[in-house]
This record gives sequence, structure tokens and C-alpha cells, in this order.
Amino acid sequence: MQRMAARTPLPFQNTPTLRIGELARLSGRSVYTIRWYEAQHLMPGAARDAGGRRVFSQAHVEWLGLLSRLRASGMSVRDMQAYARLVRQGKDTLADCREMLQQHRLKVQQRADQLNEAMALVNHKIALYDKWLARAATGDRKTRAG
Repeated sequence: MQRMAARTPLPFQNTPTLRIGELARLSGRSVYTIRWYEAQHLMPGAARDAGGRRVFSQAHVEWLGLLSRLRASGMSVRDMQAYARLVRQGKDTLADCREMLQQHRLKVQQRADQLNEAMALVNHKIALYDKWLARAATGDRKTRAG
């Protein structure tokens, strides 16, 4: 059985001491999810101990938080893989990493703007219903729903 080459550690990685169960507990992700992330090449820098078991660091807890937020903000798994690939390549790709996140930020901002517009409409409708309910409580017949 041939061993895979060691992965390049995260640029900010500290000493790996966490087993996958501890990483799951600290990150709020399941062991299954972490293994899936690894299979998708989204977890750069996992080291192995003398027994061949994967060990992780606090940097991985933070990395999982980032992945979660990127996904929740609409980044595709494919783009997350591309970002992770850039991160693994190290400081030579800092500008590329920044550009990728900057492009994602534009998409997130556009989505936030759409959500803010939707929230304004919902707030307006709630205010109308409040007004109509107040009129109905006083017996005013000018109440209409819609």
C-alpha cells in the first residue's frame, strides 16, 4: 500500500493535536461532514500522527468555520475547492485568493441588497396590517387586506 504525499500545511497552521472527533466537537460539524470535506479536497493541511491517524489543529476549526460561511453565503463547492487549492499553494497565490474572495464578496453584497429590498417590502406590508388591525379594533370600515 502506497502512502500519499504529505499535504502542504495551512499557512497559519499551528501544531496539530486534535483527532477528528475533537475537531468535530469544536467546529460543530459532524465527523461525516469533515470526512466529506476531506474527500472533496476542502481540508488542506491535515497531518498524520505516528500511527497514521489524521490530526488537526485549531487552524482547522477556523477553516471549517470559513467553509461554512462561504457555503452559506452561496459559494459553490467547486469554487470552494478552487479556493482551497489556492490556499494550499501558499503565499505565491495570496493575490489570487484575495481576488477570489473579492469576487465572492460582490455576489454576497448583491444578494444582501436583494434581501434588504425584500425585507423593506415585508416590513411595509406588516405596517399596513398593523394599521388595518388597529382600524378594525376601533370599528373603522376602511380596512382591507392584501
